[in-house]
Amino acid sequence: MAPRYFTVGWDQLHRDAKALAWRLIEKGPWTGVVAITRGGLIPAAIIARELECRIIETVSVITYDEEKRGDPRVAKAPAAAGDGTGWLLVDDLVDTGTTARLVRAMLPGAHFATIYAKPAGKPLVDSFVTEVSQDTWILFPWDTEAQFIPPIAKAGAAK
Repeated sequence: MAPRYFTVGWDQLHRDAKALAWRLIEKGPWTGVVAITRGGLIPAAIIARELECRIIETVSVITYDEEKRGDPRVAKAPAAAGDGTGWLLVDDLVDTGTTARLVRAMLPGAHFATIYAKPAGKPLVDSFVTEVSQDTWILFPWDTEAQFIPPIAKAGAAK
């Protein structure tokens, strides 16, 4: 089955991150936010602003090498989050759960929140806003750019 594509623009990402913040405000207060880089950086900044949380850490997990999935590895661990107790862990998406399992093991006490969740990874997060099917590829605004696409009639004529 061909993958489905779900394009998320900047406005929608901001609305969805703010909706996640609404769900998280009652679960705080938080010691700080740990953003999973790179996808979690922008959602974490929006959520930290909405929750008035000024302490932000990062954890970097590398699972892809030029579109090829490999064994996950930690490129940078959070320096001050301890076991995660009192911390909010933020990512843009939980997909297969590969990154989530690794980061959960590092910060078992953290509350894990993502904007989007796929079925395989959903059990690993505590809070999320939108569930998408496992075969959906989310196109985030930092990974895409607007460009001209010829009309269908012209594209067909080129063959």
